[in-house]
Amino acid sequence: MRARLRVLVVEDEASTRQEMAALLGDMPEVAEVLVAENGATAVRLLGTTSIDAAFLDILMPGLTGMDVARVLSVLSEPPSIVFVTASEAHAVEAFGIGAVDYLLKPIRPERLAEAVGRIAQLRRPADASVPAEDLHVVQIDSGRRTVFVKRDDVQFVEAQGDYVRLHTADGTHLIRLSLSYLEEVWAAAGFVRVHRGYLIAIPWVRDLRVTSSSGLVAGTPAGDVPVSRRHGRHLREQLMEAARRDQLGRAANARGGGQGRPRDGDDQRSAP
Repeated sequence: MRARLRVLVVEDEASTRQEMAALLGDMPEVAEVLVAENGATAVRLLGTTSIDAAFLDILMPGLTGMDVARVLSVLSEPPSIVFVTASEAHAVEAFGIGAVDYLLKPIRPERLAEAVGRIAQLRRPADASVPAEDLHVVQIDSGRRTVFVKRDDVQFVEAQGDYVRLHTADGTHLIRLSLSYLEEVWAAAGFVRVHRGYLIAIPWVRDLRVTSSSGLVAGTPAGDVPVSRRHGRHLREQLMEAARRDQLGRAANARGGGQGRPRDGDDQRSAP
């Protein structure tokens, strides 16, 4: 059975603190909710107990949420951090510290539940099984806008620090997930590692080409993806198997293909 979370709410506004504690306490992933009315109290509390996640208000008298987050980051087993604030101004700094999520006030219960689900996912034991359908649709929440991206529309995935960028025919979408995690849960859908920083969806591959600047690349309608020597042979095997099953390029053909965005130095030679 999956371990439930012990979470800490640090908020100087009593009404908001009580509301968040009540919402969190009703969630099945949460075992216990601790509260602190300011940063100093939170730091003292952390000296006597351990937590799995901290929900931190940013603007508080004395120690700010950022100050508390820096204290948490040096612990031997740091908790997951979610910032809660009325302004988007601190988002870049928050994610630079390593925040799992950034919630805007007034708190929406569904956004709070999403943050808790993300924490539970990140703290899942490494050997826990993960159903491949968990991310059949990826929900990307940015400020006041939520976008739903179907896994089958993603042509390739690019690692960008603690985030991944999902490339589709309609554009790109940045989400805080690890490339290794997506490699695991999307393997059954035909996503394979072709480079330390890229996954590609086999059904979207149109061809393999050699370029003068990037070497071997796999072409998709959304753009070209670099293929490392280490992964080149495995990719060719996967493409050959897909071709035998008449699955190669079917996604691109079904959606009308479209012109790719070639990387610089493409000399259009077919790969051997």
